Amino acid sequence: MDNDFQRSVSSRAARRNQQQQAKYIISGGKLSQDYTMRIIWKRGFIRLVLTAGIIWMLLILTVLLFHVWSCQSSVAFFSVLCNKDSKVFGILNTMGLMKPLHRCSIPVADDPNEVVIPKRKSPEEVVQHLSYIMEDNIKSNGSQSPPLFGGHQTWQQRDESFKVKPTMKVHCGFMRGGGAEMAAADINYVKKCRFVVASGIFDGYDTPHQPSNISKRSQRLFCFLMVVDEVSLDFNKNNVTVTEDNDGGQWVGIWRLILLKHQPYDEPRRNGKVPKILTHRLFPQAQYSIWIDGKMELIVDPLLILERYLWRGKHTFAIAQHKHHLSIYEEADANKRRKRYARPLIDLHMKIYRYEGMESWNPNKGTVSDVPEGAIIIREHTALNNLFSCLWFNEVNLFTPRDQLSFGYVVYRLGGSFKLFMFPNCEYNSIFILHPHTREHSSKVEWVKSLDEFKKKADLKESRGGLGLWSPYPGNLDLVVLPPVPRTSKAG
Repeated sequence: MDNDFQRSVSSRAARRNQQQQAKYIISGGKLSQDYTMRIIWKRGFIRLVLTAGIIWMLLILTVLLFHVWSCQSSVAFFSVLCNKDSKVFGILNTMGLMKPLHRCSIPVADDPNEVVIPKRKSPEEVVQHLSYIMEDNIKSNGSQSPPLFGGHQTWQQRDESFKVKPTMKVHCGFMRGGGAEMAAADINYVKKCRFVVASGIFDGYDTPHQPSNISKRSQRLFCFLMVVDEVSLDFNKNNVTVTEDNDGGQWVGIWRLILLKHQPYDEPRRNGKVPKILTHRLFPQAQYSIWIDGKMELIVDPLLILERYLWRGKHTFAIAQHKHHLSIYEEADANKRRKRYARPLIDLHMKIYRYEGMESWNPNKGTVSDVPEGAIIIREHTALNNLFSCLWFNEVNLFTPRDQLSFGYVVYRLGGSFKLFMFPNCEYNSIFILHPHTREHSSKVEWVKSLDEFKKKADLKESRGGLGLWSPYPGNLDLVVLPPVPRTSKAG
């Protein structure tokens, strides 16, 4: 009986299917067509998505391959497109897809424990006593201007400061009330620092990179001081481990964080020049210092650096030569095309230097180059070196914050009295590992195309630096013609 029931159910189901198929046939197969169209549409959509994804991935791969190729191209037009500060370059470099930087081995001593430290300071043969102007000379013209960190230096004072004498008193930042104050705990800490490795982070562009290959002797001998502003201190507290000692000192690994309160300038890159150039003012007890930019990781023992670049050749100031540029006018041209600062202000800066006799570099000048790689500076804090640093900073304070444009000019103005060791660029690239900034920097002034535009827009002017660019210059610059710049290098 059960079998009969099952056969009856199956028979009724079969008849229903036949009836439905007959209806589909009678209706022209519309339902079948709709179903088929839906299947075809879904399959087509999937193919479209897959095709678009493949094209997108191929486009990304093409861009990455072009980036790799442009960074290694010998064609100047393409190599200039490579941004070595970008995160893309950093990632590709980490993956081993980028050609290593222009590096060569550094002829350092074998063992930092065997390095003999000089017992005496280098003799002060040119400048015996150097002091600093501390009170800003503010002219009263109806309104009282606040003190400026770099002071209201006159053109006459500037000119006199280049005339080297045994006893000198010059502007050198740190005017009373001008900003850049250190906390009492940090002031007490740096008093013990005779050997210093210094760096700086401003506006949260970097996090401290721990140096490697540092001997126990150097760890005991050197103070590793990382100068930061409030923004960078907060940024690091939120992104890396910051510890505090019993005296209130703040640390990131080996780096002691030195907070500069009340930033002296509107432009973060100009603020960064304070610890970089005026290291001797921030850390007056230091006899030797090594400056490295905040985006760098030091990979050579600092004692070996001092022995190689200072003591072995009896030098007191060492800096690397630029990889591409020899003339400040080449460097200025590259800065303009890369929008490192306002083009008309760079031109005005260079016209003043040209008016004052600064020529393009040539082999007869007696210097390796007029343009350094300023990211690493190695120096003994002699009176003459301190004078050079003050005058270099005064130019940065007065003109553009691009310090490589001013370096060679100050060397020129000091004549043969200032001696330095400009070492090969390939050694410079072997001292550190370069890390990308946490973000890119940009400011409105970089996009200014003319002096008229700059003068009409008050918000483009820095209120506390670069004053020489809009205070009257005593010379006539209208007839000054800048030297021609051949763009023959990759950076060009």
